[in-house]
Amino acid sequence: MWLWHKLVGPPWIKTNEETLRQYAGNNLAIIDRAGRECLRLEVACNSRTQGRELFNNFGGRVEKLPRDWLKRVSRATASKPLKIGKRLVITNVGGTSSRRLPHRSASYLAIPAGAAFGTGEHVTTAMLLRMLEENTRKMKPGWSAVDIGTGSGILALAAKRFGAGRVLAIDMDSLAISAARANAHLNEIGGIEFRLADVRKWRPQGQFDIIVANLFSELLLDILPRLRTKLRRGGCLILSGVLRSQECELIRALRLNKFVVVQARRRAKWIAMLCGGASASAHPRMRGSAAFGRLPHAPETAATRIPKTH
Repeated sequence: MWLWHKLVGPPWIKTNEETLRQYAGNNLAIIDRAGRECLRLEVACNSRTQGRELFNNFGGRVEKLPRDWLKRVSRATASKPLKIGKRLVITNVGGTSSRRLPHRSASYLAIPAGAAFGTGEHVTTAMLLRMLEENTRKMKPGWSAVDIGTGSGILALAAKRFGAGRVLAIDMDSLAISAARANAHLNEIGGIEFRLADVRKWRPQGQFDIIVANLFSELLLDILPRLRTKLRRGGCLILSGVLRSQECELIRALRLNKFVVVQARRRAKWIAMLCGGASASAHPRMRGSAAFGRLPHAPETAATRIPKTH
């Protein structure tokens, strides 16, 4: 196994991310380091040739990983449980055996430490988890949700813990879908439809009360028209994966697609947004949720004012 990595600033990401993802796909990790302006990009490569191709096109460095790299990452990423409101605690476990689960409870999720597709610790995932928890507190059990770019499946699993009925989880990476299924089995959660699909060609039946998307901005912009048709009246779109430098462009696109931007949360270089349809505020479900009132204190929120676009 080889690792390509590079330190870049937000302008480089804005210019090159889409092209880089064409080479790396879902293997691209964008790491936000506390107190530092630069982002660290990493791509795990199966061969030196793949790493050299990235180096030739984007610069950076390529190095060979030790044979026990996964065990080392698992040890290094061991962390305290992540508390999401009063309804969920996410813990990292070393391995995938259900025998090693520290808790068996509807208020817990266990995600293997060092999982390649996210354990909830990245700021974008953590912000989405908290928005999902806050905006489903007053919803009756049985609401529907779709998790686009599911990765480890953590958002889909959380939706089930919060009372969702129908849950669809989509990813275009077969390894991600396999990991998500394994995590559902580990946590003994059923009723999630995992689907390997390109969201640009997504043709689901029916609409959803909640749409959660943790995707890079270019892909979000491409699929917003489709998301609008799949959001049920009174439902909400919760999205992240977007840098602050891309915020105004995304807000402009959301408004063009008749989404109401209700709230933006900012943490470090990342933002997360809560949106509704144009008539969302008139619908009882959204009036009764935290989305259209004053939200509970959220430590990760640097500001909630929505910038004006012209």
